[in-house]
Amino acid sequence: MDQVKKMAQIAYHALEDKKGEDICMIDISGISPLADYFIITNGTSDSQVKALVDNVEEKMHEAGHSQIQREGLQSGNWVLLDYGDVVVHVFDKENREFYHLERIWSDGRRIESLDEL
Repeated sequence: MDQVKKMAQIAYHALEDKKGEDICMIDISGISPLADYFIITNGTSDSQVKALVDNVEEKMHEAGHSQIQREGLQSGNWVLLDYGDVVVHVFDKENREFYHLERIWSDGRRIESLDEL
């Protein structure tokens, strides 16, 4: 399995470990140069959003993956974690519904299970 897919799996499992809601993975490699995968989830509170972000950062760091950028942690509404080919979006519930990235990136291939990576 290639490095990018391993990164996506690590991020997915980190979100799953902290009970991220409705975790969605979209393969955007064929439609955008931004990344290969977007992983989207939401928490039910500010503290859960922070726990989700912290766990992704910890697990990715432990696996040796460097974060390029992090945006939005202060507000807790939408935190973006950029690992180059994998970008993780952690929302609060209201902002996830408002921005609806799954619809915006619907041209990408939605990954229904990690077996599809």
